[in-house]
This record gives sequence, structure tokens and C-alpha cells, in this order.
Amino acid sequence: MKSFFITVKHDYLQRTRSYTFLITLCASLVIAYTFVPEPNASYSTIRIADYVGAYNSAWFGYVTAIMTSIFLSLIGFYLVNNSIKTDIATKVGQIVASTPVSNFRYLFSKVISNFFVLMTIVLLVFIMSIVLFTMYNAGFPFEPLQFITPYLVITVCSMFFISVLAVLFEVIFGKYAILQNVIFFFLFCSFMFISPKTELQYGLDVFGNTIVMDHFEQTVREITKSDEKTDLSIGYVLGNVTKAKSFTFKGLTFPISFIISRFLWIALGIALTAIVSLVFHRFNLKAPSIKKEMTKKVKTTPFSGELDVHRLPHVEPNYSVLPLLKTEFVLLVRRGKKWLWLINLIGMVLLAFLPLSIAHQMVLPILWFLQAHRISGIVTKERAHNVHYLTLSSFLPVRRLFLSQILSSLLFLILLAVPLLVRLLILQDFISAAAIILGAGFLLFLATFAGIISKGKKLFEMVFFFITYANLNGIPFLDYYGGLPHNGVYLIKLSAFVLLLASVTFSFKIRDTEQ
Repeated sequence: MKSFFITVKHDYLQRTRSYTFLITLCASLVIAYTFVPEPNASYSTIRIADYVGAYNSAWFGYVTAIMTSIFLSLIGFYLVNNSIKTDIATKVGQIVASTPVSNFRYLFSKVISNFFVLMTIVLLVFIMSIVLFTMYNAGFPFEPLQFITPYLVITVCSMFFISVLAVLFEVIFGKYAILQNVIFFFLFCSFMFISPKTELQYGLDVFGNTIVMDHFEQTVREITKSDEKTDLSIGYVLGNVTKAKSFTFKGLTFPISFIISRFLWIALGIALTAIVSLVFHRFNLKAPSIKKEMTKKVKTTPFSGELDVHRLPHVEPNYSVLPLLKTEFVLLVRRGKKWLWLINLIGMVLLAFLPLSIAHQMVLPILWFLQAHRISGIVTKERAHNVHYLTLSSFLPVRRLFLSQILSSLLFLILLAVPLLVRLLILQDFISAAAIILGAGFLLFLATFAGIISKGKKLFEMVFFFITYANLNGIPFLDYYGGLPHNGVYLIKLSAFVLLLASVTFSFKIRDTEQ
């Protein structure tokens, strides 16, 4: 048992000391600061009709617990779903395979390590919520149990199940990172659409937010003395907050059935870990087979001992970017399994024939999200294959190689969106077409910037997942491709932001090259 905890400890320390974790931690604290808007803020996060909760301990505790459960489940999966892959790359897995450690013990140690990593972020967000309460306090007393209870009942179970899913997906879809991303995306969306109607059905909600949201609605209905269904919104809603009325939320007593269901979710996670341990490869990975080619007989001629330099072919230096651009584009196209292109082609067909609003707002971001495994490696693939020193020693690496990577990625994303661009150009909607091109530029510069500062792909994948989910839910603030209605200055703001991101990315790339 002691060795188990030592393994968990060192795995936890190894991951919490990474750039990706530190950046995710900082981003989580910044976002947690917005979970409960300041009194004069121009947005709301949880709103029931025209009502928002008074800023007492119960409101702060339950709202931040709900938002943490959803938000950290959203990006936490991408933060912790590479633990087994890391052991394969560092050859630690082969050492583990040679020890008497069982598959279940190894996988469960990864689950616990994932859980501790996520709970570290939860703990800091919990402290942040208490700090915000003291900052925004309107005379309400501090009640510690109103903070502790929702985090223990709601958030802890969610984080554990996400930790299990990360290990589960790595074992089942270890070779297919894109499948892990896509399947989790749709699984997360399906969890969010579950709407229990009875007390027993509340246990089906793995995030544990439905029971609290229904209690919010019930409180507002009692105030308004109305039996009609209230308009509840969860997420970042801009504007229209000055007219909001206040109601006092005093917390709730979780039913025993709901508390038992939280333990059942944890038990289900442990059971799934035990089941998947039966098919775990235990690092017995077969090397890809190499087809034997027929050796051709080479006709040799005796060497006379004299070498005529003038008869050798003359070498002409070629500093053009076009060969590099072609190579980078081919690498993008060939990355991943060939059958995944069938999904891409289906997406392009949907862009051509679905109603314009659906194709632009829904299909395009999903199609681009399916390319996360391609564009996330724009500047990290050389480091992943240990050839980054070779590329940095090439002639003008930033002006030639880096520029070819940027242009090839931009061309790739635009080609995927060609059916939609053609439809918009036929309708002479040049603003929307320009927004799509700028959106492609935003994605590739975001991927490049995240790859440079984190030295990996995980940071971009987490941010990209969050942005895609926000766009599918119609949050205008994060619309980077013009899929939602905007005012006339939207294109100017988007252009300025993309140019700013591009300049920052190039400056970081130059500094990274000089180092």
C-alpha cells in the first residue's frame, strides 16, 4: 500500500510541475473570478427569469461549486488524459510492466493521481470563492458549511468520474487521440442535456447541478407565486442585468437518495477501472510492421581512383518557401487515420447543403474541432519527434519554416470551409466570409502560441474544446468565426485581435528560436 501512495505522489508531482498545469491553474483562477459577477458587472452567470441570488454564503458556495463542476469537467479531461501516454514516451511503462504491480493497481493509481490534480484546482477555486465573498459581501454572515457542502457533494464526485473517464479513454482509444476528443465532447454534451424530473432521477446527473438549479427555480416560483416554468440560464449572459431582481437563497438539504447516488457514481468509476484493466495492454505494444521490399541488384563498376569534380552535378541553393509549404500541407493531410477523412468529407457536404445558419454556427466549429489533433501540433511536432534542434539550425527557421507552417495550416482550414465560403460569396455576404478566414487565422495562431509557451498540445486542446462548446451554446463573446449575429464593428475587433495574437505569437517564436 505504501508503494501505491508513493507512485501516486510522484505522478502527481510530475504533472503539477508542468507548464500546462501551471497555465491551466492560472486560467482557472481567472475564470473562477468571473463565476460570481461583481455587483456592477454587465453579465450574469446563473439567472432565473429576472432574478439573481443575493450575495450570501449559500449563493457563493453553490454557484461556484456548480460552475466549477461544469467548467473543470469541460477542460479537466484534456488536462489529465495523457498519463499513460507519458509513461510510454518516458519508458516508465516498460519498467512498471516488469514489476508485480497489477493492471488495476496501476490504472487506479492513475485515476487517483488525475483526481488529485483536478482537486488541486478545485481547492484553489474554493479559496477564491471565499475571497470573492469577502470582497462582494453585502452584510451577510460567513457560513463555512454553505461553501463546504456543495463542493463535497457536487464537485468531488464530478472530478473523480472525469478522472476515471480520462484513464478509460486512454486504454480503449490510446492510439486515436482524435477519437478521445470527439467522443468526450459528445458525451459531455449528452450529460449536459440530461434533465431529471423526480428526486430519484437527480442521481443520473453526474455533474450534480440539476437539483440545485431546480431549487433555484422553485424559490423564484414561490416568490412570484407562479406555477409556470421559469427561464433559467446558466453560463455567461451579457447585458440586461440592471433590471434583475434579487432573491435570497438559503441553501438546500440534499436528499439521502442524491447523496447515495454520488457514491454510486464513484463506485461505478472504480468498477469501470477494474473492467478496463482486463484489456489493458500493459505496455506490450507491437512495433508497426515494415514491409520487406525486394532488394535490387546494383551494378557496380570498379573505381579508377580518380575523381573528376567537374562531372558532378552542380548544386543550386533554393531558399523558396514553396517546397516547405507543400511538405507541411502534406503532413497535415496525412496526420491521423485515413478513415477520419470520411468524417471530414461528410462535414464538408453538410456545409454545402444544410441551412446556412446551422452550417455556419454549428457544423463549421465542429468540423474545425475535429482537426484539433492536426493544428495542435503546428510547432510541437518537431519537439515530439526530437528533431527541433535540427529544424532550428536550418536557414531562417522563423521566416521560412515557421511561416510555411502557418500558411499551410491556414490553407488547410480554409479548404475545409470552402463549401460554406462559396455559399456566402454567392450571396455576397463578404463580411461573414471574411470572418471565417479570420477565424481560421485565430485558431492557428492560438494553437501556435499555446504550443510555444506550454511546449505541448494539451493547453490548446483544452482551450479549443472550451471555445467550441461555448460557441455551440451561442455565447457571442467567444464567437471567433462570425457564426452569431453581431454589430458592424465585430469584424474590426476580430481583425485587431487576430493581428495582436499574430504579433505576440511571432515575437514569442523569435525569442524561443534565439534561446
